[in-house]
Amino acid sequence: MKKSILHYDLDTFFISVERLKDSRLNNRPIMLGGSSNRGVVACCSYETRAFGVHAGMPMLLARRLCPQALVIKGDSDAYGKYSHMITEIIAEEAPMFEKSSIDEFYVDMTGMDKHFGCYQWSKELRNRIIKETGLPISFGLSTNKMMAKIATGEAKPNGHILVETGNERAFIAPMKVECIPMIGPKTASTLHQMKVRKVLTLRDIPAEYLAYLFGKNGKVLSQRANAIDPSKVIPYVKSKSIGKERTFDKDTINIKQLKSIISNMCEQLAYELRSSKKLTSCITIKIRYTDFDTHTLQKKIYYTACDHQLIDYALQLFDKLYKRRVLIRLVGVKLSGLVNGHYQMNLFEQSEKMANLYKAMDKMKDRFGGDCVTRLRSFESGLKSRKLSAFRG
Repeated sequence: MKKSILHYDLDTFFISVERLKDSRLNNRPIMLGGSSNRGVVACCSYETRAFGVHAGMPMLLARRLCPQALVIKGDSDAYGKYSHMITEIIAEEAPMFEKSSIDEFYVDMTGMDKHFGCYQWSKELRNRIIKETGLPISFGLSTNKMMAKIATGEAKPNGHILVETGNERAFIAPMKVECIPMIGPKTASTLHQMKVRKVLTLRDIPAEYLAYLFGKNGKVLSQRANAIDPSKVIPYVKSKSIGKERTFDKDTINIKQLKSIISNMCEQLAYELRSSKKLTSCITIKIRYTDFDTHTLQKKIYYTACDHQLIDYALQLFDKLYKRRVLIRLVGVKLSGLVNGHYQMNLFEQSEKMANLYKAMDKMKDRFGGDCVTRLRSFESGLKSRKLSAFRG
């Protein structure tokens, strides 16, 4: 059966939400991110891109390129609210969808064209999202996820494109190789040195030679240059969660050690998120007292996979939850509201130094194990446990 895959992407999502809150920001050059010189641009308006500003750029450089731009720290609660609103709209209409990030969605519409036009359905759903949220959104419709995503990029800002079956190769042939999602700066640089700048040229390189240059990704690269992408839409499961609990050999009231254990749990769970390319939007703390009286407290948070943020949230919740001042039998941490997507730090507070630190830590953990490097406040979690369990739901 012919595949029909739809990709929705909210245009400059953070900026658009800020403009909904304050119409005076319309048509003005805006950058969101850390306000310090070490900060990074999380998102920028189209007005700033004409000056060479882009997401991920150091804020100091972005300010030099576009000094007239207004720098906003960002409102993670508002972004989470609108992301949830759009998710609910799509869930009501779509037969099966994947939430790949806070502002991106894939919908598998295969077979729907037997009853009504997929392209018309996609436009109607887009119009509903715009009407009910006020946010601009673009979409691409094609035969696989990669082609749908590339089409969305071409449709921006606030447009839509249909790539018909059989026209996929011709559609991407004249584009730069960077249009292929898996090609980052390093791969692009290697291809440019080979005088390969267009997809059409990349397509002519034998798959075996690409495998020699790029290892196992070479074959995938060859497929994508030929508009082939077998990856499936992963159904969105709202209740998905991961967590850890610890039951102590001897009930304790040592607050310093309890917080150290909670910090260590957060660190392990965050690494698991980053390894599986997931983000969490909700954290829950659990306490069971010596008399088996059990309490939990949760907090909705901005999508993240950073342990330093999760640790701060967890310890804040623990301080609010621990009120009886009696011995504790068990503590636990649960992360829920998970979404599939790329590793994404909270760029509103991120610095290049912090980003590089996470990359280095994860590289060491991948090679030597998850416990080879840990934060100081997690280091003292050496209490012997009667039971240590991890769970997924």
